[in-house]
Amino acid sequence: MIGHTAVVIFGLALFETISSIDNAIVNAHVLRTVSEKYRKIFLFWGLLFAVFLVRGVLPFLIIWMASPSLSFHQAVITIFTHADSVQSSIESTKPILLLGGGVYLFLVFLSWLFTEEKKYAFLVEDFIHRQSIWFYAFSSVFLTMIIYFSVKLHPMLALSASIGATAFFITDGFKKNASHKESQLVSSGISAWSKILYLEVLDASFSIDGVIGAFAFTLSVPLIILGNGLGAFIVREFTIRGLDLINKFAYLKNGAMYSIGMLGGIMVLESFGKEYPFWLAPLNTFLLLTIFMILSYREIRAAKAKPSLAK
Repeated sequence: MIGHTAVVIFGLALFETISSIDNAIVNAHVLRTVSEKYRKIFLFWGLLFAVFLVRGVLPFLIIWMASPSLSFHQAVITIFTHADSVQSSIESTKPILLLGGGVYLFLVFLSWLFTEEKKYAFLVEDFIHRQSIWFYAFSSVFLTMIIYFSVKLHPMLALSASIGATAFFITDGFKKNASHKESQLVSSGISAWSKILYLEVLDASFSIDGVIGAFAFTLSVPLIILGNGLGAFIVREFTIRGLDLINKFAYLKNGAMYSIGMLGGIMVLESFGKEYPFWLAPLNTFLLLTIFMILSYREIRAAKAKPSLAK
């Protein structure tokens, strides 16, 4: 039991960390334009907000909304005491929860693969990016197929898939606007408090990926809060101390996105009845991160070797 818990928490923290890399970079760029006082305010109160409000409340709300047979009181009891009387109700709604989350995560992956500028780890990434016009067509076909098979099993599954897609397009628009707003915040003379409040809202939107992906690891809200909270703390440390380090690892974002895509796929398959061991999601995240860290190290070594060759 302890080993199971440790593996899940490790996987959650690792996934939360790598899926929040973009968030850390945006935060670091904006925080460089405010005084030390406001940086400390954001890092302390922002961490409390990110862990206890967003990463604490959101998983609970998701489980509660996915389990209409449970009252608010029953949901609280189940989450914090694991009462057997209502635990089975949450397990019965697991496919609905997983399908919505899986669709959301897989669309996040597709959006990155087709539309975002990136450091290409493989030639196929360059080819797919040049076909970015097909992202919406590909996503629509994917969603239509998921809904088609879902309706055959249960109408609520189809609704869950639709909600997952809706959540993606809402948050994706906000995230894409973040890079534009970032340059405005850095160069503008707006107050430090305005910048801090904007970063808090932005942090909340970026945290949705980590919270939804957490359900591929476990349905236990306490474990999600603990694992994602640890990951959020690590991201905060990167925000101040590790921006240059993050930028050096050219393929770190690739690893994060492939991990998100794989977790999304696992969640979709599980919602249709496939069963996987608890360690698959953490292992998937660890292996993909390791692969792209190795590629990044090779890139760093190659860059260091060029000046030597030039001499």
